[in-house]
Amino acid sequence: MCGIVGIVGTSPVNQAIYDGLTLLQHRGQDAAGIMTCDGHTLYMRKDNGLVRDVFRTRHMLRLKGNMGIGHVRYPTAGCSTSAEAQPFYVNSPYGISLAHNGNLTNAEDLKRHVFLEDRRHINTGSDSEVLLNVFAHELAAVASLSIDHNDVFKAVEAVHRRCRGAYAAVAMITGYGIVGFRDPYGIRPLVFGKRETAKGAEYMIASESVALDALGFERIRDVAPGEAVVIDRDGKLHAMQCAQNPQYSPCIFEYVYLARPDSIIDDVLVYKARMRMGETLAEKILRERPRHDIDVIVPIPETSRTAALQLSYKLGVPYREGFVKNRYIARTFIMPGQKMRQKSVRQKLNAIDFEFRDKTVLLVDDSVVRGTTSKQIIQMARDSGARKVYFASAAPPVRYPNVYGIDMPAADELVAHNRTEDEVAKEIGADWLIYQELADLERAVRRRNSALQKFDTSIFTGEYVTGDVNEQYLKDVGSKRADTAKSAREKDSRKVASIDLHNVV
Repeated sequence: MCGIVGIVGTSPVNQAIYDGLTLLQHRGQDAAGIMTCDGHTLYMRKDNGLVRDVFRTRHMLRLKGNMGIGHVRYPTAGCSTSAEAQPFYVNSPYGISLAHNGNLTNAEDLKRHVFLEDRRHINTGSDSEVLLNVFAHELAAVASLSIDHNDVFKAVEAVHRRCRGAYAAVAMITGYGIVGFRDPYGIRPLVFGKRETAKGAEYMIASESVALDALGFERIRDVAPGEAVVIDRDGKLHAMQCAQNPQYSPCIFEYVYLARPDSIIDDVLVYKARMRMGETLAEKILRERPRHDIDVIVPIPETSRTAALQLSYKLGVPYREGFVKNRYIARTFIMPGQKMRQKSVRQKLNAIDFEFRDKTVLLVDDSVVRGTTSKQIIQMARDSGARKVYFASAAPPVRYPNVYGIDMPAADELVAHNRTEDEVAKEIGADWLIYQELADLERAVRRRNSALQKFDTSIFTGEYVTGDVNEQYLKDVGSKRADTAKSAREKDSRKVASIDLHNVV
């Protein structure tokens, strides 16, 4: 889960990319980067941190040019180092930079092929750098000294043949233009839009439509699974389907948690999808406990608010804001490391005792992943005087790892893995736990777009849409990306930094 932006404009795009990344900050808070192109000269700034911290006035002044790409990073592997901040760049051919959202499931095999057959060097542990080098190699194989959109489409076709997994990407070809492309399943979102200026048309490609809306771009449509969209530096738009058998299978967790509620993804308004999640959850509660004793419904800020409000209407139970959120604390789900997540919960939320005292409270969250946050919040409700604490999840039980770019890598870190719902309730300390049914969740999202016949629901079912994920792969990914492994790599990186500093001194 990262955020990407690409703009071809008629005037400098540095500020527009900055603003777009700020609007996509919820998709990644670990690192940020912008690369711009002025004629045939590239300018780049990237580092660890939030957008507002990475880019100062002096950096913005150096980011010259009328086209550029940007990225906000959310790491799923490795430690948080600025070396893996994006965009990435390769010199040959033409000078290509790339920003990527997703995860390649065959990255290790690709690394070997890129080195042994393509004769290219991978400098980091990032699969995004692998994707860039595959694209660059395939473009070099089909293009001559001059380049046109047909060459780009052929290169993307080859990328689809070689790469597996999830990838929504924007790439900038120096002196030519920007290309956006999406994997054949459309697992990660990508949308593009247009705005008219006195100097001509400008185009923007982004992870979510909210970035287009705020910058005055009219949303054209989503990039289709397997499709590539090319915008040359003169503002001409070209699009082509580059995959042989594309299948619409977007990640359903985008609608549950990842995306902003005011975004439209694959013609579905996320806000309305979350309203429908609340309705179907209320219907299940009424089926299972028609004589429930719920006194008040309290959302866990912020992504569950929409579902909780609609659930309260359906049940006829008062809705109350029982928790106050500190907006200066990052989203705990995307923090690297369990200790940091645990430390942040009570810094992030504070309970209003009055709303809990002597009441049976139904807490509503978008999902229950590791269970750490849920357990602490339930205890906060009890400490505030709640008589009973029920817990509702707008998503089904998360039982399996995610391999497509969300930080759910190790099954044994998921509280619902190999546990019944009653066992999960006991583990997190809830008097009653109710989950959304998967069929209800799919209907809630699909209602607006009948073309969405299938979703990536692997975290709930263990069925991976790309068809190349087996037990050994999950075991390998879990060993590399579990919190324990990340902590060990963080320690190693600090040791290296300490040694380097000693040598310098």
